Amino acid sequence: MTATLDSTTVVQYLTDHPRFFEEHAGLLGEVKLSSPLTGRTVSLQERQMEVMRDKYKTLELRMSELNRLAQENAAIAHKFHAWTQGLLQAGPGAALPRAVCDGLVQHFGVPQATLRLWSVAPAHADAWFAQDVSEDARLFAGGLLAPYCGNNHDFEAVRWLDESASIVSTAILPLRAPGKNGAAFGLLILGSPDAARFTSTMATDFLVNIGETASTALFALHA
Repeated sequence: MTATLDSTTVVQYLTDHPRFFEEHAGLLGEVKLSSPLTGRTVSLQERQMEVMRDKYKTLELRMSELNRLAQENAAIAHKFHAWTQGLLQAGPGAALPRAVCDGLVQHFGVPQATLRLWSVAPAHADAWFAQDVSEDARLFAGGLLAPYCGNNHDFEAVRWLDESASIVSTAILPLRAPGKNGAAFGLLILGSPDAARFTSTMATDFLVNIGETASTALFALHA
């Protein structure tokens, strides 16, 4: 009696005998397969070429995507570098808060940016960046463990922007004392009239870096 071969047995046999098609090269042209790409019947060799071309195309698309991401990351790194240079050039004095905000507008194309600090040194108590901060805003900052991104729900902090009435989406970053679990001493606010500029689904890793860098620089104004 002839044993019935199932596909698993055939696959195992071919795996155990890698020289099978070398010894039976004629089968490569005789075995016919249905091509999912063209719908026609092709030889085993042709099907193998289709599979390889498909894999190559997938790899090519993946490489193109990786190259695009690399270019975007390089552009972001360049902007961050330029912004950081601006902070260093401004120095630790009263010009620093303006450098933080203007740099974000200039280098990152943020339509509007501002900030507020509290518990500042007496020399800065009357500065623009230390005005009009309520206790509610301070409590909000203290409970903000990560940047807020999304719709503007008439936040007090957004009203600090010069043209707050036009703001539809916003990013609000807590400014904290350097070190783990540092206390909040300010808020950095970014605003846009474009609802898609800051959304609740966007990644915030880069905003965290901006917040931490701004916090480290601005803490020099703290009392």
